[in-house]
Amino acid sequence: MSLHYAMAMTDKPNPFTDFSVERAIALRWILRDIKAKRTKLSPVSENDLRELIELGLVEMRDDEPVLTNSGHAALD
Repeated sequence: MSLHYAMAMTDKPNPFTDFSVERAIALRWILRDIKAKRTKLSPVSENDLRELIELGLVEMRDDEPVLTNSGHAALD
């Protein structure tokens, strides 16, 4: 399936297309943990957090990671 076709199906780009399947799944789970405010129980590594921030999916507010609109869309 081409990227163009995949985008047409969802009308939004997949931010994880440059990652292996395993890495993409891990990053999505981290987004779910951040969304559910489970980062105290499941801390996010600095590297993972930096990567999600660079992708525009997470931002820091009051020293806590929170999903951006793009982060929420990536989970929909």
